[in-house]
Amino acid sequence: MNKRSLTHLTLIAVTFFFACTGPFKKELPKETEHPKLIKTIGSPDYGNVQCSLQDRAGNLWFGTTENGLYKYDGKSFSRYLDTDGLISNHIYCLLEDANGKIWIGTKAGLCLYDGNKFTKIEIPLPKDLPLNKNELYRNSRWIFSMMQTKNGNLWFATIDGVFIYDGKSFTRFVVSNTEGGFLNTNHNIERMLEDNAGNIWFGVRSNEGVYRYDGKTVTNLKLEELFQDGPKPKPHTWGWPQVQDKDGNIWFGNWGGAYRYDGKSFTSFTKKDGLYGGVTRIIEDKNGNLWFGGDANAGLSRYDGKSFTRFTTRHGLIHSSIWSIIEDKAGNIWIGTRETGLSRYDGKTFATYSEFKQ
Repeated sequence: MNKRSLTHLTLIAVTFFFACTGPFKKELPKETEHPKLIKTIGSPDYGNVQCSLQDRAGNLWFGTTENGLYKYDGKSFSRYLDTDGLISNHIYCLLEDANGKIWIGTKAGLCLYDGNKFTKIEIPLPKDLPLNKNELYRNSRWIFSMMQTKNGNLWFATIDGVFIYDGKSFTRFVVSNTEGGFLNTNHNIERMLEDNAGNIWFGVRSNEGVYRYDGKTVTNLKLEELFQDGPKPKPHTWGWPQVQDKDGNIWFGNWGGAYRYDGKSFTSFTKKDGLYGGVTRIIEDKNGNLWFGGDANAGLSRYDGKSFTRFTTRHGLIHSSIWSIIEDKAGNIWIGTRETGLSRYDGKTFATYSEFKQ
């Protein structure tokens, strides 16, 4: 058989094969089915997944500003509302203490979950506390942030000031403003952080700079102006303390970007450096990467110590305005966004873990 005849027979065989089997189709990978955080209260366009934590048992907790509290055990979501004992469906911060109890900071005050039931915790207010003149907050008992320090005390930054709980009673934290220009009323402190040396850092949007408490005095450290994106850039000189990284640097966020404090001086990071602000959350993952979440569609940014990589809805995020970030024990990054959105990033792709239903 000559070469030409062999080629002709091969073409006939191939044609016969596809006539019998049909055209070849590449199987596309199917998205893995997984449970979702279901939002049912309010409109699709409102609310945040505002805060998150992973407890010692491995459960993930997500607090929202309208739809209550969710717990994810890796298989399904459970939701808790005011009808289940929560004092409010508007949740702003979460904390697991050394005893494994979950503290829930809400717009209406403080709540404690012991694994079985929710209990309202009343923070007694001093009699000389001035009335809040803001109509929006006058009847509020807002809890902005919480932390447990190395000595076991719990700290609460509230709309009524900062309070310390030693396991028995609450004490109002007041430092004279003669030592460094500190707010003598302690109002409006929104974020707190204890560093490795035991200093307490405070962030206040209504004041300039950040505040450091060394156990005796409070020092106000000034910050350069960072400008918020927009048609009319607005300068900001305050900072929310967020995290101390593996090298000992302390990171702060504001509406214009972020600051890094190395113990001597501050370095700013803004859009020109590849970081889109404002910065609402900063965490450090197990590999030493820093993750920045930004509002106003700033998206999610990863910093490897040299450059920023930005992720938005174009990469699979459910929403580009971010209010909470947490890394789970498996190394997944969970991102809580506006419109009560929740995404998970496994290092390669984003998966959506939330849905709106009425």
